[in-house]
Amino acid sequence: MIETSKLKKIFGPIRAVDGIDLKVEKGEVLGFLGPNGAGKSTTMKMLTGFLRPSGGKARVGGHDVVAHPLDVQRVIGYLPEGAPAYPDMTPVGFLKFVASVRGMSAAATKSAIERVEDLAQLRGVMRQPIETLSKGYKRRVGLAQALLHDPDILILDEPTDGLDPNQKHEVRELIRSMAGRKCVILSTHILEEVEAVCTRAVVIARGKLLADGTPGDLRSRAPGHNAVRIRVSGAIDGLMETLRSVQGVADVERLSGSEDAAGATMVCRVRPINGRQVAPEVGRVVRERGLTLDEFTVEQGKLDEVFRDITTTQARPADRTPAAASSDTSGSES
Repeated sequence: MIETSKLKKIFGPIRAVDGIDLKVEKGEVLGFLGPNGAGKSTTMKMLTGFLRPSGGKARVGGHDVVAHPLDVQRVIGYLPEGAPAYPDMTPVGFLKFVASVRGMSAAATKSAIERVEDLAQLRGVMRQPIETLSKGYKRRVGLAQALLHDPDILILDEPTDGLDPNQKHEVRELIRSMAGRKCVILSTHILEEVEAVCTRAVVIARGKLLADGTPGDLRSRAPGHNAVRIRVSGAIDGLMETLRSVQGVADVERLSGSEDAAGATMVCRVRPINGRQVAPEVGRVVRERGLTLDEFTVEQGKLDEVFRDITTTQARPADRTPAAASSDTSGSES
């Protein structure tokens, strides 16, 4: 559904997007993850035909984005950053305008507006000027126009930006409900959003694609993946040294502990080397020492740890100037 090869965008001295190769199939919900200024929005603008690439190729829905941008725009639903709309229009007027631009019949327009009014939960504000709506409702109007023609491909730039927690949940549920039927790319810097709705995620920083996999794949790269946290009581003297001697253990950290008339208690975290599975050996040590085991947790790793590692150590600062961090679209285009 979407395929890029060596896709680039250069603004003067800034390489906003630097040779991205990407394939997205129908049924996938791809999280486009990266810090501000990473090149996410610029990539989306090239995929939607609104920004001409400086190099490389991109095909969306079988159409080349440079040679046939209107064909691309016919088959996609696009929610741009900020959800721009005509402020003096009402949501119903704006959606009728979008439907007319897309060449929809009167009957199809009426049915489509009723459908997206429910999907985006716009009842009660459909005849209110857009400029008077809250940021969250403006975002929902933008989402409604992206869904209006029921496209097979959705490209959503920060779809939950400005929404309250309940609204974020509703939008995430809507995206999740479309998984399997559509191809969805959503740009975000909210890690919980990736875990909540995405079947796959890529990490981009300084215009380069640095990681690609399921959220679980990415979590497995965290320093804390497969770490074991235990709470034990009894004769704990020397336990940490014993655990450190277990094959595959990198370190043991004491988190808390106490000692009273009933005996000693300790909470510690056993960190493995390169995410190895050390839980069985840790359990064996506890059993052999005759300790009481009150807690035993195997950690899966945190996406934020992986995100920080990938975006701060794998990207090369020399690839773009410092100014690139503040904007994807500043400077002169080439």
